[in-house]
Parts: sequence; C-alpha cells; structure tokens
Amino acid sequence: MKRTVYFAVMAALAASCDALAVGGIAEVAIVDRNSGVELVPHFYRGEYWVAGTPGATYSIAIRNRLGERLLAVASVDGVNVISGATAAWDQTGYVFDPNQRYEITGWRKSDSEVAAFTFTASPNSYAERTGRPANVGVIGVAIFRERQPQPVYVPPVMEQSLDRADAPPLDVPAPAPASTGEGRSSGRAEALASPRPAAPKLGTGHGEREFSYVNHTEFSRMQPEPNEVIRIRYDSLDNLVAMGIIERPRPVPTANPFPDSPAQRYAPDPPGRNGGAR
Repeated sequence: MKRTVYFAVMAALAASCDALAVGGIAEVAIVDRNSGVELVPHFYRGEYWVAGTPGATYSIAIRNRLGERLLAVASVDGVNVISGATAAWDQTGYVFDPNQRYEITGWRKSDSEVAAFTFTASPNSYAERTGRPANVGVIGVAIFRERQPQPVYVPPVMEQSLDRADAPPLDVPAPAPASTGEGRSSGRAEALASPRPAAPKLGTGHGEREFSYVNHTEFSRMQPEPNEVIRIRYDSLDNLVAMGIIERPRPVPTANPFPDSPAQRYAPDPPGRNGGAR
C-alpha cells in the first residue's frame, strides 16, 4: 500500500469567497490575482465557466464550510497541482482546517515554492508542454471528508474481584477493521459539445516562482470516492462570447466626480430658493 503525503495549508485568509463561489461542503472561486477580482462563474449547459485574461496570474480559492477537516485534491488542465501527475482522486492534496480558506496560487515545486498559475494560450500551457493536451481548460477540486475515529466500548467494572480465579472473563468485542480511505475509481465523463471558439483556447502556464509555505500532515479519507467534485471550465472572454456562453459586456459611460473645479467655497442654493449660510 502506498503512502500518500498531504499538505496542511498554513493560514486562513480573512476574505470570503461566498458571492462568486461554486460548491457545497467546500466553496471554490477563481481569483484574478492581477486585479484581485473573483471571476464570475457563468452556468451553461450544466457546467460553470469563467473568463480568464491572457497573461494574468490566478489562484484557486477554496473555503471549507464544515466544522471538520477536509482534503482538497486539486487539478488544473487534468494535472495534479502538487505532484504534476495526470490527475486522479487518490492523489495528494491540501488539508483544510474547519472553516479555513486558502488560495492555491501555482504548481507546487517544494514545501516553500510554487510556479504561478498563468492564463496563457493552450500550446504554452503546462499540460500541453508535458504532452497532455486533452483536458486543457478545466479546473477540478475533489473534496474528501475525514474518517472519524470509532468509539471504543469499555465494559462497566464488575463488582467482584478480578483477582479471583473463578471470575468470569470479560468479553470485549474487537473493533471492526478500518478502511484505508485510499483507492481509485475509474469512470468516464461525457462532455457536452460546444460551438467552436473564435481563437485558440486558454490554458494554464508554468509561471514565475514565488514563495508558498505548507506543512505535511496525515489524513484518513471517509471513503475512496470524493464527497464532492467541483468543476469549473475556463477560456478567454472572446471565446466564451463566440461559444454563446456569455454576452460581451457593454461599455459603461464614464463619469467624472470632479467635472469642474471652481473656487466655490460653499454649496450655493439651487435656483428659485432664497437663503444661504449665515
């Protein structure tokens, strides 16, 4: 049996990603790190889509909504974000404390460093450059609940002395064998056909190195299959418009809060009214 290493995130962030998050027992949002804005998810034919900006770095913000630890196995473009292996449910992931929120900012290179997630043309994506182009354009998070320890039955103390040779033996039931919580489940997901995009689709590049610290921890899964799988697809705004997923935003007229800067000291009365400051 192989040993899987899990990573405990170091700190919870104060901000919440409730408004634009997807998920149930855990919430997932995609954050444009250049602007600090959470990308709006658009629901289309049973899937969530977000529009990424080519060249921008982004993060996967995950918040644990439960009062217990959770394991999040995250993949980008079909690749595990920690190990770089082709993604599967039974692989390594991040462990979240109760109600904790954390942003995964890149491909993990060590316990202290990641290569930033960057929106880029599909041919320059990490997945395609490593020979795995089939799933470029999708972010997945498999959520596992933790298996809780089973209570141990302790029989009541008998009134008679246990030192007596004729004392009856105490029959204590043996605990049931525990599941390892490890395992893979094979399956095939049917993708809905979409119109052809206007330009080469967006992928996630292997960006600049930056600091990101984690610790190792142990985690026993409640079951081999995830308790929840959150899937978010992404592409450029032009492609999402071309596929009919979203409408192109209309330009908003500009407004100047200081259209004129007179030397007026106080606000005058409107026309037709008398009186003023005394």
